[in-house]
Amino acid sequence: MQPMYKSKLFHLTRLRLTGCYVGVMATILSLGGIAFYGMMAQAHWHALHQELESVAGTLHDGLEPNLKQPGKIEPSIQQLVPGLCLTGTTCAETKQRHVLGTVQQEGYYARFLTQSGQLVATVGYQPEQLPFIGGDNLWQTLKDPHGQRYHHISLLLKTANSQPWGYLQVGRSLKEFDNHLATTGWLLLIGLPLVMLLITGASWWLAGLAMQPVYQSYQQIQQFTADAAHELRTPLAATKATVESTLEIEPLTVAEAKSTLFTIERQNNRLIQLVQDLLLLSRMDLQVLSLKVQPVKLNTLITDVVDEFEALAIAAGLSLMTEVLSHQPVTVFGDEDQLYRLVANLVTNAIQYTCKGGKITIRLNKDEKHALLQVQDTGIGIPEAEQTRIFDRFYRVNSDRSRAQGGSGLGLAIAQAIAQTHQGYIFVQSVSGNGSIFTLQLPLLPQLRSR
Repeated sequence: MQPMYKSKLFHLTRLRLTGCYVGVMATILSLGGIAFYGMMAQAHWHALHQELESVAGTLHDGLEPNLKQPGKIEPSIQQLVPGLCLTGTTCAETKQRHVLGTVQQEGYYARFLTQSGQLVATVGYQPEQLPFIGGDNLWQTLKDPHGQRYHHISLLLKTANSQPWGYLQVGRSLKEFDNHLATTGWLLLIGLPLVMLLITGASWWLAGLAMQPVYQSYQQIQQFTADAAHELRTPLAATKATVESTLEIEPLTVAEAKSTLFTIERQNNRLIQLVQDLLLLSRMDLQVLSLKVQPVKLNTLITDVVDEFEALAIAAGLSLMTEVLSHQPVTVFGDEDQLYRLVANLVTNAIQYTCKGGKITIRLNKDEKHALLQVQDTGIGIPEAEQTRIFDRFYRVNSDRSRAQGGSGLGLAIAQAIAQTHQGYIFVQSVSGNGSIFTLQLPLLPQLRSR
């Protein structure tokens, strides 16, 4: 069988399937990556907002009752906020943790500004020359002269007598946040092509795997077409040669004309039988063959087969006999004509491949659920490598021998198709040179099981 990759049609189809798989997966992964990046950024942003809002609210509520003059930090505020560093003074780092524990982490800060934007004091990290934007903007994202981003919440502070004091800003540097997002983005940008390479390889393999049954069917159709053409060509060529040779005879006698017509009739009958067999197989494949289903006694059926083929077996120098091992009639449910043809095909096959002096035995038995019919011969046998192909259409173990006896190579294929139509199957046991045993297994009638 020709490898699939050597077929241009299937190679291009495999490429298209791979392209479709890769395109779909690339779209899904890209959208998934974008969604993941956005959701991760949103989750970090939301967590930051909650954290800053909680600290700023707590600090705001604790400071306002202790504020006396607008823009002034009283000693009580310095005691309330450890680590508070006034503008213009040098402050030592403090490790004390309380409500400002978050602010005193690296990158976090709290700033106190007057209403005009003048920096009064800071806690924690101290951004350099961070611009002031007044107004009612609760959340602000700003940049320092070095391009470093900061995000903070800005709350208006009032004194104890409700006079505007200034602003409290609690925020953090976004350097770590931006670096994390940038790293994630690069990982997605670098990882996506690598994953797509793996997906491309997997898609190529899966496309080939998915197309293999289709390709095998395509090969079988091609082989079937070639075999059918060959089988049809033989009788047509013989008919043509006979007619051409007859036309060259002058004068043509009645005996010669009859001989020519007999040859044409024989070849025509061969063509008709071949077409009928092909039509039968086609109908079975399409499951449109109408069956006359009824109880069929296999004991009577094999007796009829022996009566029909006994003369043919004797003419071939063979003995044909039966062995009924069941003490009760073996009855199945099916089409008697089709089952008869099945057994007849097995016997015909045994006669064709058994040498003179051999023996053919039709053996009938049953188990709890199945009827077992065997056709055993002492013929040439079947090599193990060919046993899986003997039910293929037009396949012959010995083509010269079967052609000489009029075989078309469809007998076993038809037998298998009939067995499958009756929910049964056929298997073969054979050793090259020591004969073969074909076993047909069919379901018994339900009411006759286990009797």
